[in-house]
Amino acid sequence: MSASQQTKYRWMGISLGLSITLLVLKFTAYFLTYSTAILSDAVESIVNVIASGFAFYSIYLAGQPRDLNHPYGHGKIEFLSSGFEGAMILSAGLVIIWQAILSIFEPKVLANLDWGFALIGLTAVANAFVGWMLIRSGKQTDSAALTADGKHLLTDTFSSVVVMIGVALVAYTGKHWIDSALSLLLAIVIIYNGFQITRQSVARLMDEADVPTLHRVVNLLNVHKDRNWIDVHNLRVQKYGADLHIDCHLTLPYYWKLNQVHEEVHHFEDTLKDGFRGEVEIFVHTDPCEKECCHYCRVANCPVRAFAFLNDVDWTPDNLPLNQKHFVPLTMPGV
Repeated sequence: MSASQQTKYRWMGISLGLSITLLVLKFTAYFLTYSTAILSDAVESIVNVIASGFAFYSIYLAGQPRDLNHPYGHGKIEFLSSGFEGAMILSAGLVIIWQAILSIFEPKVLANLDWGFALIGLTAVANAFVGWMLIRSGKQTDSAALTADGKHLLTDTFSSVVVMIGVALVAYTGKHWIDSALSLLLAIVIIYNGFQITRQSVARLMDEADVPTLHRVVNLLNVHKDRNWIDVHNLRVQKYGADLHIDCHLTLPYYWKLNQVHEEVHHFEDTLKDGFRGEVEIFVHTDPCEKECCHYCRVANCPVRAFAFLNDVDWTPDNLPLNQKHFVPLTMPGV
């Protein structure tokens, strides 16, 4: 098992254990106080437990090696896990709205608010720390499941802080309607967060362009650009969990022998692989150069150069994904 996978297991196991512990504490706080706002926070903790359990399984499955039925590996299960978590959060938000409406028409007498305040405060601190660590580890390991679970815990922390404010206001003013109003506010925030997590998950499952990763790949190519890489185009970047898949067309001198092309492709691939921590799979289709490429070709001592070098073509996230060579316009002065 890799160090990255061990990190994922460790933090997701901590998240699952914490979710179960905090679920017990929050329901204890509810039965002590009968606060609808605290009940709302406790209901969201049920989602935490279920989502963390599914995320833990998804990380195990994503770590399995590719096979004949899954030639690209099992990494996309992490996107499904984050989408499931988002859907669960949305469901919790709807349940909380229903409970808040019921509490308006059937108010309950609140009690032991000091104990409720203390227990919810404890859960908020624990959630904030673990949520921050999950997001940090998720970014380091490119884990969508860890990141989604961390964002959920931070949302839970916000919910707990709002609940604490509500409990304090009810204790100070004696106005119980504040409890129901805060539950509705929490439900809106929870539903919005669930929608965002679900949308991001669906986008990844649909192979929506990963703009930050595309920018990173383009930057690597520009920083380590070799004079023999005449042109790169039709660049596509996809992520399957923590695994990255890159394919593109690389233009090389048409007169090179096959073994020289093979070595240059390896150099190109190694340049990209060295820029990422996780598994990177690269497919390169080589194209022969054409006379029009001479205007931006820097190949030294080219024996078949038809035109003098004019200027480089800037490689950007906008033009590299295009499925065409980047010719210099012939209307430019000096061409």
